[in-house]
Amino acid sequence: MHEELENFKRNHVRDLVEPPPNRRPIGTKWVFKNKRGEDGMVVRNKARLPGVSSKEGIDYEETFAPVARLEAIRILLAFAASKGFKLQQMDVKSAFPNGFIEEEVYKLRKALYGLKQAPRAWYARLKSFLLKSGFVMGSVDKTLFLLSRGGDTLIVQIYVDDIIFGGSSHALVSSFAEQMSREFEMSLMGELLFFLGLQIKQGPEGTFVHQAKYTRDILKKFEMGDSKPMTTPMSTNTALDADEDGEAVDQKELRGMIGSLLYLTATRPDIQFAVCLCVRYQASPRTSHRQAVKRIFKYLKFTPELGLWYSSGSSRCLRGFFADHAGCRIDRKSTSSTCQLLGTSLVSWSSRKQASVSLSTTEAEFGKIPLLIDSTSAISVAKNPVLHSRTKHIDVRFHFLRDHYEKGDIDLVHVASENQLADIFTKPLEFGAFVRLRGWRCVDNALIKGEIESQWIGLIALLV
Repeated sequence: MHEELENFKRNHVRDLVEPPPNRRPIGTKWVFKNKRGEDGMVVRNKARLPGVSSKEGIDYEETFAPVARLEAIRILLAFAASKGFKLQQMDVKSAFPNGFIEEEVYKLRKALYGLKQAPRAWYARLKSFLLKSGFVMGSVDKTLFLLSRGGDTLIVQIYVDDIIFGGSSHALVSSFAEQMSREFEMSLMGELLFFLGLQIKQGPEGTFVHQAKYTRDILKKFEMGDSKPMTTPMSTNTALDADEDGEAVDQKELRGMIGSLLYLTATRPDIQFAVCLCVRYQASPRTSHRQAVKRIFKYLKFTPELGLWYSSGSSRCLRGFFADHAGCRIDRKSTSSTCQLLGTSLVSWSSRKQASVSLSTTEAEFGKIPLLIDSTSAISVAKNPVLHSRTKHIDVRFHFLRDHYEKGDIDLVHVASENQLADIFTKPLEFGAFVRLRGWRCVDNALIKGEIESQWIGLIALLV
């Protein structure tokens, strides 16, 4: 509490004055929080004195502040591994009181935690400082900043008050850390090890990203730690539907289990399809739905330390895979899936049920922008204008792919169905196919500690 009040004084956050007539001061209350590290131990005690009763149109107007997406974090990790950068981490102490607010919120000069505009004010302050320091902001990702000096490059990714940075020059990295410490009160945390719940191991051979601790925690939380391990997250015989005649189960419990699994998909693409399928039935869950969710937990018991491997030898060529499967038993709508790789590093993926029923397999394949797909008809529609007359029933928005192909922005390449990486996101697979496709994306922590199995490297070689 003393440290928080000292920060107010040092940053000149407020002026202490008598309240004006007929004006009501903003209410505040102390909020206490323990910050924990990778091992779950408390690494810092925090006390905040936020403003909690500001009103829209009076105390604040615009509140939006850019926040880095997990895809952006994974891309940065993969890129840094391929370039041999060692990423560092720093944390801003009392970040929000550094942000200037535009509105007159009584006698505040800078933002308090709890004010609606506080994240926006802090982002504006940090962005202004970085731009004045010579950084260039990303054109798409507004939380990514690049600095080029001579032949060296420095990359900075911000997530509210957590900052990841790394570069090709140790001197440039050290200079940035010192510069930030002079401008703001920083906690330099050294090598990036734990970020947004992700455990990160950086080594000369590459970077391993996993959530082993979180996996063990949720297995314990939902009393699945002693369950029988399963080799796949979903059986090929599983065909979930509404099951209206089934016995109802506790909705709150099942939603908690599914929510925990959704966060785990940040590093576990192998459970993406199974989790997304279970999500569809959480509004009115039945015993069959709970059994499907428990099957995923049993699979996690079998593979607790599986994660993403970003090789230092990977190229930086961006490629995408697309697959589709009309698998919904209720309305026959298709599940479209995509995955994007930076070289051999999986950085983004999705498994999503389409909004409408496809009239043909050709139209189904256009649910997402395809780059490498196993549908020759979909490729033909995009490449051959003569086929246009046969596809007038397809929504106009799907034909923009042809324009990008003709401009040379993308190239459509046919891939054999057995090598279609995105299939793991569309339907349950038998054990052999599941493990084979999973091996193109994920690797176990035990392999990181020793050497990567030659079979897994062989699969990556096939992809290249």
